Amino acid sequence: MNNHLGSWQIVHIPDKQPVPPGQQPTVSMFASVIDPKHANTIVRRLNQVAPLEGFRHVKRVQKKFLEGGKTQLSVLICLACDNDTQLDNVPSHVQELINLYQLSTSIVKVCKYAPMSKAEWEEQCKLWPTSYHPPTYNIDGITGFNEEDMQLVFKFMQFAVDLATSGKNRVVNAAVIVDPSVKQLIASACDQICAWKDKTSIDYSCFLKPESITSDSDSYRVAAHETVLSNGLSNELRQPYTGVSCLYPWRWTEKQQYSESSCYWHPLRHAAIVAIESSAARDRRLLPDLGNIRIKSFELDPMKASPTSSPAKRQRTICDNVDNDESAGNQIFHMVDNESADNQIFHMALARPYLCTGYDIYLVWEPCPMCAMALVHQRIRRIFYAFPNPNAGALGSVHRLQGEKSLNHHYAVFRIVMPEEVLHRCKTDVAKTV
Repeated sequence: MNNHLGSWQIVHIPDKQPVPPGQQPTVSMFASVIDPKHANTIVRRLNQVAPLEGFRHVKRVQKKFLEGGKTQLSVLICLACDNDTQLDNVPSHVQELINLYQLSTSIVKVCKYAPMSKAEWEEQCKLWPTSYHPPTYNIDGITGFNEEDMQLVFKFMQFAVDLATSGKNRVVNAAVIVDPSVKQLIASACDQICAWKDKTSIDYSCFLKPESITSDSDSYRVAAHETVLSNGLSNELRQPYTGVSCLYPWRWTEKQQYSESSCYWHPLRHAAIVAIESSAARDRRLLPDLGNIRIKSFELDPMKASPTSSPAKRQRTICDNVDNDESAGNQIFHMVDNESADNQIFHMALARPYLCTGYDIYLVWEPCPMCAMALVHQRIRRIFYAFPNPNAGALGSVHRLQGEKSLNHHYAVFRIVMPEEVLHRCKTDVAKTV
């Protein structure tokens, strides 16, 4: 799915690595033509003794129309071992069924994974019938963006890129958290893996200035960004975008090289982590503690609790002016005189935001696994990034954490492809700071 406005593009990164429809991986299975009058009995018995676990997308029976109006039914019996054309390894109950109905087995190929698109499904059915179920989750952007939404997405991504290139002689990762329901910026941050002991003599040798910034319009082809360094650093440090923490999550282990420098390294303060911290600090500032004892007693009382009082169900706070803490607090904690104390606490609890539920985050570089998992825990709704991370990308380049079924939260991931003039301006802005 591509949406573009001018030369900007929004590309959805699916949960699984896409493959050409004609190159989908397959597995071998035993199959046999069966008598239609025995079809129900055979299929019911096979589902008991040889269920196709892991292949729920594959239909058990194939129906073909032959000449003269006749039909032919074939059934999948069980999975076949690699290069095994004999029935030696077939379970005994399956072998009994084959002998009972005198089935003549053969090897057929079926697709290993469920289809992700209609084109894949049509190609799979040429081998053996499968089922196609389009995604049922409803996340804005999966099926497309309207023009207004695209303008906002590009605006916030531009802000993130400007933030990432605003430092002197350095390019870092930047994160911008947005509440899309009110189109409001919640928090923004850059990498803070490098801090300064002496702010009067800042040493920028911890960061490298790239000679160019490139963007690949193909969201599935990751190319390493080659860099020509012009600041005379040693050959050991001649790596592209070394200051970007998500690109080099283990760079902090080399901090001994900088023992005589005025900077020290912190391994965890990646841009996404710092932005999450800022968002939490904002919530604490706007919604100060209501009193731990009263809140706990209220939430644990089954007679007063409701499904909506669960923290996962709480709604976000909507404030027009984030900086005006006092007025925002007065607005949030305004009480009706005739309300009981418990009702007052109940409404206050509902007003408190639950982590980053429903928010979007814009990242210049694809996050590493640590940052991507932190965003799962924060219940982020959508992630937008501009550049792939060939070293440790967790959302398309190396891993696809958004497709991990064992997680209790899943977000949608999009790649923003920017026009060349924007990238050229970013490079020019960095050069001006030297």
